Amino acid sequence: MLSLADVEAARDRVTEVARVTPLEYSHSFSRMTGADVRPKLENFQRTGSFKIRGAMNRIATLSEAEKEAGVITASAGNHAQGVALAATRAGVDAKIVMPEHAPIAKVEATEGYGGEVILSGADYNDAQDRAHEIEAAEGRTYVHAFDDEYVMAGQGTIGLEIAEQCPEADTVIVPIGGGGLISGIATALKATLDDVRVIGVQAEGASSVAQSLEKGSRQEIDAVDTIADGIATRSVGQTPWEVIQERVDEVVTVSDNEIALALTYLLERSKTLVEGAGAVPLAAVLAETFDYEDDEIIVPALCGGNIDLNDLTTVVVRGLVQMGRYIKIRTELEDNPGSLQRLVDIIADHNANIYGIQHDRTSRDVAMNAADVVIDLETHGHDHVDELLAALEAHGYEVETLV
Repeated sequence: MLSLADVEAARDRVTEVARVTPLEYSHSFSRMTGADVRPKLENFQRTGSFKIRGAMNRIATLSEAEKEAGVITASAGNHAQGVALAATRAGVDAKIVMPEHAPIAKVEATEGYGGEVILSGADYNDAQDRAHEIEAAEGRTYVHAFDDEYVMAGQGTIGLEIAEQCPEADTVIVPIGGGGLISGIATALKATLDDVRVIGVQAEGASSVAQSLEKGSRQEIDAVDTIADGIATRSVGQTPWEVIQERVDEVVTVSDNEIALALTYLLERSKTLVEGAGAVPLAAVLAETFDYEDDEIIVPALCGGNIDLNDLTTVVVRGLVQMGRYIKIRTELEDNPGSLQRLVDIIADHNANIYGIQHDRTSRDVAMNAADVVIDLETHGHDHVDELLAALEAHGYEVETLV
């Protein structure tokens, strides 16, 4: 099984490329939770995620013949960038298969680091099948995103940094997709810190490890559905699975709404941009998906910052909804002069700001003498939303909340 010596050897190989990323106390999240929250900001890593560590360690161990033949991998995006950069630095040709709907930013970044991108399949597992076909046809070495001890050891160098930067840590929270990251970090932490707790977090829509632990054997789920595309895998790797069972204390899940809320808070309170998978550890803390004490020192590992800007807009809006800061409503008005003005006046009287209005008198869903109105509103919290909706209903409006 993966050992501390493996992780320490990996650090010697990746030091030239991988940065030592910050670990900083958060006043905002500590105040919000009552714990002592100190995020590990791996989203500041080169390529925007931890994946460069494992990729660099694996490529550094290739034979000369393997380097000459080139490498192939499959990735949802972050591992792709890590392999592309590590291969380019080592003078190795790299092909990367990514899902057809991989975020544009990750595709372009991978190409920018020197990798040849091939888009194939609906998700990571489909892309992996295509990558193995290329591996067999061209004799390339497959660099697995997580089910490889060299890759796991490379990711584990984050654990060494956490142990050095925060030796008093009580709990470290790590996202889980295929399991390479948490298996490496848990190996490093359990061997260097006394009584540290390692908790894994998955998205509810990609909870293969949580289900595997519940059933007592490694499970593959039929499909994944989450905004956290970086951990959207259908199964955990066999090698990481063995480490997780022995060295990870607990695995919890968070919803997409909880992920969006954490991501939005990070932007607003910490001025820190992460992707969905990067927000998952903080989401678990904010949602209290595991038990922790007041003043407990918690290190959420924010392990990726590569979010597509188109996705960011959607996620932030969802986060604002969770905070009670944005709402979209629909109601029906009498189709006569002044009806819309009366509605707007009520909204203004309750200090809600209108982002946009859609007024449709031709909708088949309303009577001939009525109009359908959809309004996007900026609000000031859940209590404000409740007060506004109550006021509208008191004035006779039947209001449907759309988001």
